[in-house]
Amino acid sequence: MSSSPPTPRLARIQVHPIKSHDPVEVQSATIGPAGSLHHDRAWAIYSLDGRLMQAKHVAALHRIRASYAPGFTHVTLAAPADSRNISSATFAFPHDTEPAAAWFSKFLEQSVIVRQDPNGLPDDLIANGPTIISTASLDQVCEWFPGITIAEARLRFRATLEIDGVPAFWEDRLFGPELRSVVRFHIGEVAFEGSYPCIRCPVPARHPHNGAGIIGFQKRFTQLRHANLPPWTHADRFEHFYCLATNTRIASTESAKSLRVGDSLILSPVD
Repeated sequence: MSSSPPTPRLARIQVHPIKSHDPVEVQSATIGPAGSLHHDRAWAIYSLDGRLMQAKHVAALHRIRASYAPGFTHVTLAAPADSRNISSATFAFPHDTEPAAAWFSKFLEQSVIVRQDPNGLPDDLIANGPTIISTASLDQVCEWFPGITIAEARLRFRATLEIDGVPAFWEDRLFGPELRSVVRFHIGEVAFEGSYPCIRCPVPARHPHNGAGIIGFQKRFTQLRHANLPPWTHADRFEHFYCLATNTRIASTESAKSLRVGDSLILSPVD
C-alpha cells in the first residue's frame, strides 16, 4: 500500500519590519501591492551616499534588538550588549524615520538615513515575494551544526514563511528545472509562483545576536547541501549549493489577500 503524499501546511509567519533586524512571529499577514507581506522590510538603513546597510556588510547590526508594540504601531530599539550603554528608544512605526535614523547614527558612529517603503524593501527585486522554507530543512541544518537550535536557525536564515508536514528540502519542489519554468501553488487563498533557490549571504554563519561566526560554515554547509539533494531537486538551478529556501513571486492581483498559520500549500496542476 503506497503512502499518501505529504501535505505541506503553513506553520510559521515571520515578518522582519526593519531590514536586517529582529523578526516578529504573527498568526496572519496581508499581501501588499508589490507582493511582499504588509510590514515586512518596511524600513531599511542607508549610508549618506546611498549604500544599503545590511548585517551581511555591517556586522554591528547583529547587536541591535528591535521589539514592536501590538499592531506594529511603535518599535523600541536597544543594544543591551553594547559596552557604550546607548539608551533604548521608542519610535512611531513606520513614520518616525528621522528620529530612528538619529538613533542608528549614534549606534553606528556614522550618519545614516532610514527609508520607509510601504511596498517593502526586499533583497530580490525580481522574485520579491516571501521566501519559503520547511521546518524539516531547518532541523537538518541543526543536525549538520550541533549547538544551533531551531529557534536560532530561524534567526540565521530569516525566511518569511515556514511549512511543516514535509521532508527536508521539500521547498525545492517550488522551482522548476529551467529559468523559464513556473511552479504555481496556493497557500490558503494566495496564489504564488516559485522562482529559484535562495542564495545565502554571510549572515547564516553568524550568531544572530552578537555576530560571532562559525569558522568554515559556508564550506561545510555547501558540501552537505550538495551531498543531501533530494531526488526532486533540480541541481542545474543552483549557481552553487550555499542555498536554502525558495524565492517566490506574487502577482498584484493577490494584494490584500491574507495568509494564516494552518493554511495548506497546494501545488497547481502542471500545464
